[in-house]
Order: sequence, then C-alpha cells, then structure tokens
Amino acid sequence: MKIMLVDKAIVSTNRIASMDHKPLLIVRDKPDGSPQVAVDPVGCKPGDWVLCVGSSAARDATGTKAYPSDLTIVGIIDKWETD
Repeated sequence: MKIMLVDKAIVSTNRIASMDHKPLLIVRDKPDGSPQVAVDPVGCKPGDWVLCVGSSAARDATGTKAYPSDLTIVGIIDKWETD
C-alpha cells in the first residue's frame, strides 16, 4: 500500500466498457511528487490523504478483475500523526 495525497479529479468521457463510471483522481505520493491517476471507489475529495494499492490488488479493489487499473484508492486516512 502507498499513502498518497488527492490533488484533483480528472474527467474522461471516452472509456472502455469495463471501466464503468468510477471516478478518476490525480494523486501524488507527496505534494510536489509526480502525478498519477487512481480509481476512486470510496468517494475521496481533493486534499484527502488516502491509501492506494497497485498491480493486481488495484484491479481486485475495483470489484472486478476485468477493470484495467494499476492504482486504486482503498481508504481515506482519518487521522495521521507524524513525528
């Protein structure tokens, strides 16, 4: 799992059928990190710190192995204390 920061939503009107209409979000591993696209089946908003999974776990987390995801959000971090 990775801890990532939700930056903003991305809109894709043309999708393959197996992608359904799950939201896509831009996430970063740190505020100045490189952007990545993640599937959001849990309902995040910009500014949320989230837990993400990749590879085959990302496809499983969307609910179907046919979903072509390499990064899926699986949880929103409610509280996170840093040193």
